Amino acid sequence: MNSPRVAGLLLAAGQGSRLGMPKALVTYEGERLVDRGVRLLEEGGCHPVVVVLGAATVQVRGAVTVRNPGWASGMGSSLRVGLAALPEEAPAVVVALVDQPFIRPEAVRRLIEAGAEVAVATYGGRRRNPVLIARRHFARVAELAVGDVGARPFLKAHPELVTEVPCDGLGDPADIDTPEDLDLLEAE
Repeated sequence: MNSPRVAGLLLAAGQGSRLGMPKALVTYEGERLVDRGVRLLEEGGCHPVVVVLGAATVQVRGAVTVRNPGWASGMGSSLRVGLAALPEEAPAVVVALVDQPFIRPEAVRRLIEAGAEVAVATYGGRRRNPVLIARRHFARVAELAVGDVGARPFLKAHPELVTEVPCDGLGDPADIDTPEDLDLLEAE
């Protein structure tokens, strides 16, 4: 019998107010960012992949989608909705953001292979996403995820649990927030 696999969670509910459109709908190299994020998690070894939507409702192949009715309140509510939607047999989850299209699946694999209860990808020594969280911490992560923050308050409150996983050379954690960022993305 196969042991349960680490699940993937893609947060893609925001309206992209500074960008002028929901980031999930942005297309890069002929692929929507939401589909690219699902592929990142799948190819990184996550199954199933859950996508939290809100401002835009779209079909996403290869993933379970859930809607966050409180998406306008910020990322915290999307993280709570997503954690609640994960199958009970998933021992952990890798959380990724839809607006980071340059992260590669190897970074996700490295987080999973770290064997830690909480693992954070670092780039240039700086903590970024994705983040792996063991199931036993879901309730506390959800409790601390309010407003427009995700797991950061949990990570700060429990530094003894956090394993930093260097992911330099495994993509770029730059995110797409503004029309200028999108212009740079399209110029690639």
